[in-house]
Amino acid sequence: MADAITIEPVGVVRSPYTEIGDRDWSEVVAEIHIDPALAAGLTGIEENSHIIVIFYLHRSKFDPATDMIRRPMDRADLPERGFFALRTNYRPTHIALTTVALLKVEGSVLTVRGLDALDGSPVLDIKPFIPQFDHVDDVTLPAWFRRAQQGEPDAPA
Repeated sequence: MADAITIEPVGVVRSPYTEIGDRDWSEVVAEIHIDPALAAGLTGIEENSHIIVIFYLHRSKFDPATDMIRRPMDRADLPERGFFALRTNYRPTHIALTTVALLKVEGSVLTVRGLDALDGSPVLDIKPFIPQFDHVDDVTLPAWFRRAQQGEPDAPA
């Protein structure tokens, strides 16, 4: 394993949610407060409709005995999968990444929609979403995921 690293956050999330839980984050509006010393780095960001936010899951825990393999969304009808195969906040590094809609920029505060981060989550980095780099057309997803998104029960695991 590599040596431990230290990362200084560039900002913090202000969200209406303070507790971990499965929910639909797609319409959640939150703010990202960037360190004022880094505010000049936001110059031009408002020209983008979407950004990628890399943040730290500061309230998340990872217990290998229970989190290494789990059922998606804790649904008994979905098959067990390893954490690398899931979009779960139970991760050993506590690092997360989400593409969000950028609604507004005021000084060093970004207002976004769709950020699945809790209030107080440290923001590690922000990048513009650029379709040529960040989009893939031919994607394969597991059948259980498609059924879960459509609200259908999964076939027995």
